[in-house]
Amino acid sequence: MAQPLHYFLFILILLPSLMKIDAFLDEIPSDTRNQLDLHAMIAQVCMDVEDHNTCLANIQNDIVKHGPPTPSSVVTAALRATLNEAMGAIDKISKFSTFSISYREQVAIEDCKELLDFSVSELAWSLGEMRRIHVGDKTVDYDADLQAWLSAALGNQDTCLEGFEGTDRRLQGYISGSLTQVTQLISNVLALYTQLHSLPFRPPANKTRLASDQSSEQFPKWMTEGDQELLKSRPQGVHADAVVALDGSGHYRSIAEAVDAAPSQSNRRYIIYVKKGIYKENVDMKRKKTNIMFVGEGIGKTIVTGNRNFMQGWTTFRTATVAVSGKGFIARDMTFRNTAGPENHQAVALRVDSDQSAFYRCSIEGHQDTLYAHSLRQFYRECEIYGTIDFIFGNGAAVLQNCKLYTRVPIPLQKVTITAQGRKSPHQSTGFIIQDSFILATQPTYLGRPWKQYSRTVYMNTYMSGLVQPRGWLEWAGNFALGTLWYGEYKNYGPGSSLARRANWPGFHIIKDAATANYFTVQHFLHGDSWLPATGIRFTAGLTN
Repeated sequence: MAQPLHYFLFILILLPSLMKIDAFLDEIPSDTRNQLDLHAMIAQVCMDVEDHNTCLANIQNDIVKHGPPTPSSVVTAALRATLNEAMGAIDKISKFSTFSISYREQVAIEDCKELLDFSVSELAWSLGEMRRIHVGDKTVDYDADLQAWLSAALGNQDTCLEGFEGTDRRLQGYISGSLTQVTQLISNVLALYTQLHSLPFRPPANKTRLASDQSSEQFPKWMTEGDQELLKSRPQGVHADAVVALDGSGHYRSIAEAVDAAPSQSNRRYIIYVKKGIYKENVDMKRKKTNIMFVGEGIGKTIVTGNRNFMQGWTTFRTATVAVSGKGFIARDMTFRNTAGPENHQAVALRVDSDQSAFYRCSIEGHQDTLYAHSLRQFYRECEIYGTIDFIFGNGAAVLQNCKLYTRVPIPLQKVTITAQGRKSPHQSTGFIIQDSFILATQPTYLGRPWKQYSRTVYMNTYMSGLVQPRGWLEWAGNFALGTLWYGEYKNYGPGSSLARRANWPGFHIIKDAATANYFTVQHFLHGDSWLPATGIRFTAGLTN
């Protein structure tokens, strides 16, 4: 989209204060100079920011202080400024008095603190990656990392505000005002990064690619013998760092106790073996708990269950029976369940904010909002997911492979929808991909509806039973997002897969070529070949058909 005239006038006004950058620009070939206009980059970082002049001055001073100005140094300076703004927002919200407000509002304020802390972590990770790039680390695969982390950081503030829906408007206004500037800065940095993604300043990534026809039935060559044994063995044969058992035969009687005792910021995999039984508890694994793995004794045998729900006064974010935020979480052979029932509306069984997390042979059971794939990169293999309304939702980058999706009976007048994906910006690298899976609908079912403006969901090589509705997809509200969403179907089969009467929306795509479909595979959409091998979980890197 062309920039308005006042934008270029503003750039001209900035030029005198940015003359220190000119020497660098003179060294850039003329054919790329327009793309690498650092003046425009700085202006873009501060675009629509409330304290505009201070933002410009801070970015300029930061760039000059850290050496010769480059596109990379502009992004780094922008990340530093955004990180500072996010920490300031936490301080503002922390000072708010919770006296004489409702329980849900108190919970929502605590949610906001945690979500902003997520954003601080994700911005800090991004800043650290830019520093590695600056010192010439050619092994950095920062393309996928930065976009994933900034995409998550942008979405956290929305989740914070959603917790206040239906509450006091003055409180909503205070919280919203505290978040406005940090949200705008993250949005600007993400947009700037995306635009520079393919420009010459980007160093080459050193990545190992997998064959796109990786068999899903065999253990791949890259898997270590130990990881193969981890998957081939019965759960009881897995080496564990901690054992949980209801009968007292392990180290702990509850999963939460085992998580609390696990090391923080662990660089190695820490395995918690959970013996069979029904664990009635809510487990919240915080971000400092990294590289933890849950191993159960099988679906329907090791069960963690709760019944938190929206009608009790919880925010949706906080209803989760199990919530995992630490990077590199893995779970296998267990059930995550919320028993609140359809009449209690939002009731999450599993919420995931764990980057590069993986779930193998797990069952995720609930009704409305069962699986909250909230943020960051997630992979599900041979899992079962049950629900009614939007039962896979959030704004993560998630791929479900060889999974079974089961529908349940909703309350009267509700329509069953499988997904509600929450991508809010075209620059976010998020979306839901359902590949080689099975939709086993027992109710009239829709594939998804657009929760946010740029909602993205794709079904590939998936069986669709006859109760998948001919229209396929459902509106959220009127024409909202129908032209900006990106929904796609590729080589699905079964009685509900016919494309003849699908929704005729500008954003719906019948994918006909393998090249387009391949973008939505594990290899390309999750860059899974750089991290999934370490999980020991088998996966298909590309297309199977």
